[in-house]
Amino acid sequence: MLKEMLENVREKCPLVHNITNYVTVNDCANALLACGGSPIMSDDIDDVEDITTICGGLNINIGTLNQRTIPSMHKAGKKSNELGHPVLLDPVGAGASALRTKTAMELIENVKFTVIRGNISEIKTLALGAGSTRGVDADIADRVTEDNLAQAVAFAKEFAAKTGAVIAITGAIDIVANAEKAYCIFNGHPMMSSITGTGCQLSAITTAYVTANQETPLEAVAAAVCLMGACGEKAYKRLSKEDGNATYRNYIIDAIYNMTGDELEEMAKVEIY
Repeated sequence: MLKEMLENVREKCPLVHNITNYVTVNDCANALLACGGSPIMSDDIDDVEDITTICGGLNINIGTLNQRTIPSMHKAGKKSNELGHPVLLDPVGAGASALRTKTAMELIENVKFTVIRGNISEIKTLALGAGSTRGVDADIADRVTEDNLAQAVAFAKEFAAKTGAVIAITGAIDIVANAEKAYCIFNGHPMMSSITGTGCQLSAITTAYVTANQETPLEAVAAAVCLMGACGEKAYKRLSKEDGNATYRNYIIDAIYNMTGDELEEMAKVEIY
């Protein structure tokens, strides 16, 4: 299954429209190219409808939210819905400020999302209508662990049923769920939290995966999450004593570029719930 998802992206080279975080926009573009997709970055309200029309999928990331781009997110999202294109929401920092929480909630009300991907604190905020995060990171009290995994899976399935989206909760343990089924993924490395942008890159890559595998969105998201975690592991093994987080970021993108379907199948650490 993972091999097929990866190879479909390489074969179809999906064009992805990104309204994304300007802190990580370059890394998102390069990660998309590395996985086999193609990026377009556009957030002007007079541009987004035309751009999303020529693309296959839309990635909305609220990481550097501002009043100018909020209407663009709604306009592009509605156009993508009209065209039947997959749409992903990355609600970065939902719960950290009233504007972020309000914007994410209104987007969910007005746009049909194929995927909602965030950390556990962000997803809880959207599910409950209020919450808190530690900056753009998950609150320590919200961490998904082996002890609370079953409850977290049940929560993800419930939110998936409510929204109709595949819910991807990413962290030390990743959960990818629809209303009936969940994949728990144990790939990754702690050093991934030392660089800005792994989550943003994952959202861009996930959009490419669901665009290239529209008949199997749950499996496509699981494959993308496995890919990112496995690449974090591969990149860490390449580091020398003199290397730091900047080199690690580049090695992750290199690992995405070089990953094969067979290697992904071999490296994936997945349990089904």
